[in-house]
Amino acid sequence: MNFNPNDNFMYILAVTIIVFIIAQSLFFLIRAYRRGKELGMDIKKLRKTISSSAIFTVAPAVSILLGVLTLSKFLGLPLPWIRLSVIGAITYELPAATSTASALNVSLSETIKDPKAFSAIAWVMTLGIIVSIILVPILLRRIQKGLTTIKSKDSKWGDLFITAMFLGMISAFMGMVFSNIRIGLAGWIPVFVLMFSALLMGICGILLKVFKINWIQDYALPISMLGAMTFAVCITPLIA
Repeated sequence: MNFNPNDNFMYILAVTIIVFIIAQSLFFLIRAYRRGKELGMDIKKLRKTISSSAIFTVAPAVSILLGVLTLSKFLGLPLPWIRLSVIGAITYELPAATSTASALNVSLSETIKDPKAFSAIAWVMTLGIIVSIILVPILLRRIQKGLTTIKSKDSKWGDLFITAMFLGMISAFMGMVFSNIRIGLAGWIPVFVLMFSALLMGICGILLKVFKINWIQDYALPISMLGAMTFAVCITPLIA
């Protein structure tokens, strides 16, 4: 059976979904703008808010674009485009896809041609993210109430709780990096890239906290990702 993840049907499906998402965004933008005018809000402030919000979406969009390009190497372009344009995030999509491919002994160095492997990866990515959609309306209010209670008693413990949850999530991804270490210097390339990415993020943090360069906060993630990717491209030929 001939299978191509970049088939025209996949592109038609992707474009249809993306157009729907854009139309939905424009619908709520127009409704919000009209409602602001009805409430007597300053038109200049409304337009400034829209323009500034559009500018600050560039930084997250760069990270998403990098994720699409990374996944498109073995999944084709349409599926990652759909995933990361609607609900997905590179911090989830890439580990879900790579772990499934590893379990199926599928190479990630070339486009997947096996429809069963492609379908399995798509199902894992989809079913895994659905859990968050279901849990948010059920548990979000309880979680927010718990955090509010903790912060009302001691704001320090509330901040520590949030930080601990974030570090727990990061630790899960770090486990994937260290689990792939192999004998020899070349096997440590993922660790070197991780350390370089952390260094870049630390530099961005210093620029933000010490030098008060506030715009760096929105671009720290894409800077770290692009810098780490460039670093990986440079050291891989030298080490491997």
